[in-house]
Amino acid sequence: MFEAPPSPYIVPFDGSFRVSEASTTPSTDGHRHVGKYRKEATRELNKLQRLLAAGDRRAVLLIFQAMDAAGKDSTIRAVMQGVDPSGCQVFSFKKPSSKELDHDFLWRTSCCLPERGRIGIFNRSQYEEVLVVRVHPQILGTQKLPGEPCLETIWDERLQSIRQQEKHLARNGTVILKFWLNVSQDEQKRRFLSRLNESDKNWKFEPKDVVERQFWDDYMHAYQEALNATSRSWAPWYAIPADDKPYMRARVAGIIIDALRSIGLHYPEPTDGERAEFEAARAELS
Repeated sequence: MFEAPPSPYIVPFDGSFRVSEASTTPSTDGHRHVGKYRKEATRELNKLQRLLAAGDRRAVLLIFQAMDAAGKDSTIRAVMQGVDPSGCQVFSFKKPSSKELDHDFLWRTSCCLPERGRIGIFNRSQYEEVLVVRVHPQILGTQKLPGEPCLETIWDERLQSIRQQEKHLARNGTVILKFWLNVSQDEQKRRFLSRLNESDKNWKFEPKDVVERQFWDDYMHAYQEALNATSRSWAPWYAIPADDKPYMRARVAGIIIDALRSIGLHYPEPTDGERAEFEAARAELS
């Protein structure tokens, strides 16, 4: 199976990750994150995406989770700007529909998994079921569950289901990379005020986002539990500092590039029969 590329921001696989120790600001490692580096990353990702599509043996799933205003949308847009639009697909998961609630909690994201040769991007994901629902367990009352859910066990059970599904996907050729964009509470406040004070950003603001700030510690606990339970070598989490957006985007792009390089993508070699057909076609055209 796919093995996670190393990074100072990878969430360990042994359950030792602590949100309180995860930096929200860039490390001082001299990592380039603007100008020439960004252009080089764009070209490299475009090349690797073509190899992925041509080989048609692997799929790539990128999952982005974060608190509001951490920069999920802009990161997806910036990192994937050089990729052929026909080779990727983006899905955003918000409040479940009545149809989605008639299925198990993994159903709606399972329907959107990428085909071989394509990059699938989840802006929020099945992890909402162990994040926002964990912080607001009353939501379980709308999910048509068989019997009264046990709050002592349901989160571990759902995390186990997610972990098992990811291992199944990895065994069958899906490269899974999960990014938690780790923004600080102070930086989130600054970005909310920017959305309120700049008219061209008003459309981004939702009053409920400010209400959710009251549950910050509960969310951090939920993230810590989820990342520890599901960061594995075949489906790693990366806790990326999100207070500096250019740095965050560069780090995300670099990890994706390292992962695609590591799986040995190449253009398919024609068979002897295909080579004979090529020669016949070449003679016909000549």
